[in-house]
Amino acid sequence: MEEPVHEFDASRTGFDRALIREIHDSVDVADVPITSPDEPSGSDGDTNGEIDMNKSLGNPGSRGVNLRVTSPSVAKFILGVGCVAAFGLVACKKTDSSGTGESTAKVSHPVTINVVDVAGSMALLQTAIEHYRDKHHDTIEKVNFTKAPAPELPGKLKAMQAAGRSDIDIVTTGTDALAAGIDQGLWTPLLPDHADAFPGLLDNYHPQAREMQKLAQGQAVAVAFMPAGPLVEYNPDKVAKPPSSPAELLAWAKAHPKRFIYARPRNSGPGRTFLMGLPYLLGDSNPKDPVNGWAKTWAFLKDLGEYVEYYPSGTTATMKEFGEGSRDMTVTVTGWDINPRVIGIVPKAYKVAAFQGMTWVNDTHYIAIPKGLSADKLAIVLDLVKFLLEPEQQALTYDKGFFYPGPAVKNVPLSMASKESQDVLRDFGRPEYEGWLTKFPHVQPLEAKAMVAAFDRWDQDIGGQKTKK
Repeated sequence: MEEPVHEFDASRTGFDRALIREIHDSVDVADVPITSPDEPSGSDGDTNGEIDMNKSLGNPGSRGVNLRVTSPSVAKFILGVGCVAAFGLVACKKTDSSGTGESTAKVSHPVTINVVDVAGSMALLQTAIEHYRDKHHDTIEKVNFTKAPAPELPGKLKAMQAAGRSDIDIVTTGTDALAAGIDQGLWTPLLPDHADAFPGLLDNYHPQAREMQKLAQGQAVAVAFMPAGPLVEYNPDKVAKPPSSPAELLAWAKAHPKRFIYARPRNSGPGRTFLMGLPYLLGDSNPKDPVNGWAKTWAFLKDLGEYVEYYPSGTTATMKEFGEGSRDMTVTVTGWDINPRVIGIVPKAYKVAAFQGMTWVNDTHYIAIPKGLSADKLAIVLDLVKFLLEPEQQALTYDKGFFYPGPAVKNVPLSMASKESQDVLRDFGRPEYEGWLTKFPHVQPLEAKAMVAAFDRWDQDIGGQKTKK
């Protein structure tokens, strides 16, 4: 999930200003896919930035590593990301699981934690992470928050790990980059290896989030939940009757060419939810097998593509065109329906519709930990993740409807959220959601290998030549 691009602000960083200017001059910020329509604000002592995964981020920090990488873009990323990291030497004890927000991790001096967000999760989690930092100045000096494109991060992490680097401590991700990372073996196994850090984890989730946690195969921890979609969002001034089936959607698109739009699934929550929801709507032979069981889905998408002008590389660009009136209809999910209307990208009066007999394909934001962290730094990160699952921190995930509803754990009612969140959801929420969420069944997204295969097939056969970056 992406956001409008903002100019790089060197004043918000703790880096050398000359180096920051060198970084900025080498990066075309307008081309960087970002990850949330509601940008988390910076805080003193921390860094908010953006990574262009194919351009240098500044002077390399070799740290004694002999880098023999043949791809220039990969080499630049591995070397450049060193300017983001500022690690200290630590000596930690095993993290306790008291659930009080107090950590038993001990360090010789505080360290920097580097977080890369590829899903827009900082709109939900940044404040809670800062709460933890403020409670633990003895272990954490500062937190760097960086955004990167989900499709490109796994390959760069793999190259970094092959070079012996561990400059990224936490990745906040949706199911897309999580799946790719599982497929490539990039994540530190968390369960059951570190189950003692998360006592009663599965029992604390509400039922659908519990199933989403199982989907992570022990490689990540679910920290936010959204029932998702797929839903149809439309301009009621242009669409008199929204489609209630894929056949009606195709007929509408044929009658109104170039007026329907959706983003590349590999980098879009609504796009991938639409992709994974179609096999249930179309009655494909096996909705969990995109290679051998989606004959109807691939045929439908190819037909629909005849009337789609192009596919944006992310959801923000899609919603901007939709909200500005360049398009009249798109696919969405609960959070992408609510939040863009809250922040004014999409008019408040735009409406949503559910397909008849739809199946909810749920979505979750996870925290994954790349391989390569030292045991002592890992203890700090695990304790931070445990803190994010406390009810008071989970209540922050209601946010401005960005990942509606948001909390992954049980017993976190809206009344625990801030007054701002309660007001937003009162004014911009959809009363019909409550009925749809109980009326239609829920399923989990594809497992890792199947999801990667679905993305590859879509890129190859449907939208690869029509994706606009």
